[in-house]
Amino acid sequence: MGLNSINLGEKVEHSKIYHYDLIILGGGPAGLTAAIYAGRYGMKSGLISKELGGTANWAEKVENYPGYSGSGEKLMKKFAKQAIKFGVEILNDDIINLEKDDNGFIVVVSSKKIIHTKTIIIALGTQKRKLNIKGEDDFLGKGVSYCATCDAFFFKNKEVAVIGGGNSACKSALLLAGITNKVYLVHRGEKEKCDDSLLKKVKEKKKIIDYNKTSPMEIRGKQKVEELIIWKDDKEMKLKVDGVFIEIGGLPLSDIAKMIGLKLDEQGYIHVDSEMKTDIEGVFAAGDIIKSKLKQIVVAASQGAIAAKSAFDFVSGR
Repeated sequence: MGLNSINLGEKVEHSKIYHYDLIILGGGPAGLTAAIYAGRYGMKSGLISKELGGTANWAEKVENYPGYSGSGEKLMKKFAKQAIKFGVEILNDDIINLEKDDNGFIVVVSSKKIIHTKTIIIALGTQKRKLNIKGEDDFLGKGVSYCATCDAFFFKNKEVAVIGGGNSACKSALLLAGITNKVYLVHRGEKEKCDDSLLKKVKEKKKIIDYNKTSPMEIRGKQKVEELIIWKDDKEMKLKVDGVFIEIGGLPLSDIAKMIGLKLDEQGYIHVDSEMKTDIEGVFAAGDIIKSKLKQIVVAASQGAIAAKSAFDFVSGR
């Protein structure tokens, strides 16, 4: 397939093709770190993202990234500033189409630009499943969190609720039980759907109070979270909490990967090897969009650095 064979539609102006060594899809910690390294390698690189920082921007305070203490948003601004310093072009666009070409890949973006690139790093991350209840968005970063590993420390000796009954919810409840005074585990099922070994540990923790057959209705507070409204036993109840951790799963943003037929697992995560290589030559992936045990800024950053090195080696013929 070549540039002339793409069905782009009449509205797309393709008299000019923009050529790159590397295009990075996604502007979170993995994508921005890949951009920094690609710039230092002297690659002509572009990064496509509508929002630099990704879900890292949601972290009210980051204290587990070496040498830094502050908001996730400020940290991501530092990442972006450094990437731009090394000559990476930031393209504030949506990705419309991605196709493989005989000499690389063709990316079409919402500004109607057509980009040809020798290599691609997919670092689009995941989208957390939301409860879609009143107060959820209002208190994000003010008591509402989607990452217990990131934010548990800020609720030391306080009372919190964890929403969900799967493995991620049970792991979060166990982590929080070691830091907080009380954890309400709120889920719709008759019992948790986590692994038996996890469930046994949850049941052994006196700090974890199981609220099964329960639906979260609303999150309330003034400046920060103060209570969670739930529906249980055909009546409304109030749980006095300082934090609400939402652990009902996430969705890898891998629709773009499907356009070129990348190998995905049953949950939609991209398969990579230790060098962040996918099953298609010239395509690499990093960050939360790949399967990993620990999804943290520092982990995503390291994966982005590895992916950039692999892309550089590919372009250099190493």
